[in-house]
Amino acid sequence: MATKKNTDGNGNSKIKSFRKKNPSVAELVQGILKGDIANLARAITLVESTNIEHYQKSNEIIDHCLPHSGKSIRIGITGVPGVGKSTFIETFGSFLTAQEKKVAVLAVDPSSTISKGSILGDKTRMQELVKDKNAYIRPSPTGHSLGGVARKTRETIILCEAAGFDTILVETVGVGQSETAVHGMVDFFLLLKLAGAGDELQGIKRGIMEMADAIVINKADGNNIEQANLAKIEFTKALHLFPPKDNGWTPEVLSCSAIQKTGISEIWDLIKAYINNTPGNDRIIAKRRIQNKYWLLQTIEDQLKQQFYQNPYIKTHLDIKIKLVVDGKISPFRAAEELLALAKTQ
Repeated sequence: MATKKNTDGNGNSKIKSFRKKNPSVAELVQGILKGDIANLARAITLVESTNIEHYQKSNEIIDHCLPHSGKSIRIGITGVPGVGKSTFIETFGSFLTAQEKKVAVLAVDPSSTISKGSILGDKTRMQELVKDKNAYIRPSPTGHSLGGVARKTRETIILCEAAGFDTILVETVGVGQSETAVHGMVDFFLLLKLAGAGDELQGIKRGIMEMADAIVINKADGNNIEQANLAKIEFTKALHLFPPKDNGWTPEVLSCSAIQKTGISEIWDLIKAYINNTPGNDRIIAKRRIQNKYWLLQTIEDQLKQQFYQNPYIKTHLDIKIKLVVDGKISPFRAAEELLALAKTQ
C-alpha cells in the first residue's frame, strides 16, 4: 500500500493511504509470497480474465509462484445440489483452521447460460468461515466452461499454495462434467451423498463412484440417522463391486452432520490416512504427475480450439458451412474437414 502526503485546513501534514491500482508482476508475486490476500485476489482476477494482456501477466505470475506451490493437500468436494456442500465445507473448513491449517476454498458457482450471470453466493452461505483469518473463499463463475472448472481453477490452486494455504478445498457445481474436471486437479476426491431422498440408487453410477476416494453421507442427524446408516451399508456394498484403484487405495463410506458438526474429525483422519499411506507420499506424487500431463494436453486442445474459432477467415466461412450442413447439402464431416483445411492455409 502506498501513502500520499496532504495537509489539513490548518496546514498540518497528514498521511492518506491508498491502494495501487495496477501493481507490477513483481509486486504481486512478492505480495502473494508474503500471504497478502489483496495481492492474491488481484492475481486470481488476472487469471480469470479473458483479456490477452491480463492472460500474459497471469502467466508470468504463475511461473514465479510455481516453485513455491505443491505443498498443500488438495481436496475435491462434489455432490448433487441440495446435498449440503456449502454447509459441509464451512464446517469442515472451520474444523481445519482450528487445527491450525490455512484453508482456501475455491467455490465454483453455476453461471446462467442465458444471462451469463452468476449467483456467487458461497461467501454469503459460509458466513462464519469467511470471517476466519486463516481461511480464504474465492467464488468464481463457471461461464462457458463445460465442466464448471478448468485451467483457471487449477492455476488459482498454485497461487493459493504460494500464498501459504496448506489445504485447498475445491467445490464442484455438482452437475455435468465438473466432477471429472475437479478429479483431475485434486489429491483426494470426496463425494457427498444424502440418505432417504432416493439418492442411494441414483448415486450408484460407475463413473462418479470410481472417481470417489471416499463417500460421505451428509445430514446424518435427527430422524435421518437410521436412514444414513442404511445408506452407508448400501454404498459400501456398491463399492465392493468395483475393481481396486490403481494406487491401492480402498474407498470408505462415512457419515456426518455438518450442522451438528459430528463425524468431521473422522473424515479428516481418513484423508490423512490416504495422504500418508505410502512413504514419501508416492501416491500423491504419481497422481500429480499424471494430472500435469493431462492438463498439458488439455491446454493444447483448448488453445487450438480457441485459435480456430478466432481465425477471421474461419469466421467468414463457418456460417456458410453451417447453412450448407443444416440444409443437407454437405455432410457435417465434410464441412469440418474443409474448414480445418482452410485453417491450415492461414
